[in-house]
Amino acid sequence: MNAKEFFNKICSRFLLLNLLAMFVVVLLLCVGVGYGLDLYTHHGEGIEVPELKGMRYQKAFLLLEQKGLNLVVSDSGYNKALPADCILAQMPGNGQKVKEGHTIYVTVNSPSSPTFAIPDIVDNSSLREAEAKLTAMGFRLSPTQRVTGEKDWVYGILCRGRRISNGERIPIEYPLTLMVGSGTYDESADVDYVDGGYSSDMMNEDDVDEFEEVAESPVTEQAE
Repeated sequence: MNAKEFFNKICSRFLLLNLLAMFVVVLLLCVGVGYGLDLYTHHGEGIEVPELKGMRYQKAFLLLEQKGLNLVVSDSGYNKALPADCILAQMPGNGQKVKEGHTIYVTVNSPSSPTFAIPDIVDNSSLREAEAKLTAMGFRLSPTQRVTGEKDWVYGILCRGRRISNGERIPIEYPLTLMVGSGTYDESADVDYVDGGYSSDMMNEDDVDEFEEVAESPVTEQAE
C-alpha cells in the first residue's frame, strides 16, 4: 500500500462520519451531565433565610420547616431582657440564600444566668490580679471595700452583702465587691513584747527568800 492509498483510506467518508458521530455523542453527553447537575443541585435557585433573632424557638422551627430548612441549636447564652428559648443569634444570617434542606444553626437564650466558680484569689492574690481574673470571666466589679491589712491584698469577696469563698459558684450577672487591705492595722491587736529576764517585782517574798538561800549555800566539789 502506497502513501496515496493509505491517505485515501484514512480520509474516507465512513471514517469521517464515525468521528463526527463520536464527537456529537461526547458533546451531547457533556451537555446532558451539566443540565442534570443543575437540576440536581437546583442551580440558580435558593431559599432566603428569614430573620430569627428575638423569635421563640418553636415559632422559628415551624417557620423554617415550612421553607424546607432545618433548625439546630448550636449554643446558648443569657440575656435577662429576653424570654427563655428566645433566639439570640443565627448562622447563616438573615437574607442569605441557601439550598433546600440546609441547616440553620442558632443560639438560644438560657432560662437562668450561667454560674462560674470563684477562682482562688481570697488571701492568695493582689487587687490587680483578682480584678484581671474576675473581669476575664465576665464578672462585674463594684467599688472595692477597704479593710485593715496589707495594702492592696485581697482578704475577701462580697456578693449581694454576703461573704463568699473560693470555689463557690456565683451567677455571672451578680456584681462582686473585693475586700482589699488599706495598708493600716488595728493597734488593739498589736502584741507588746517585754524583755526576757527576772526582776524582784515579779517574785513574791517566799520566792525571794528561797532564791537567796540557794545563792548562799556552798557548792561542794565532786571528788575526782
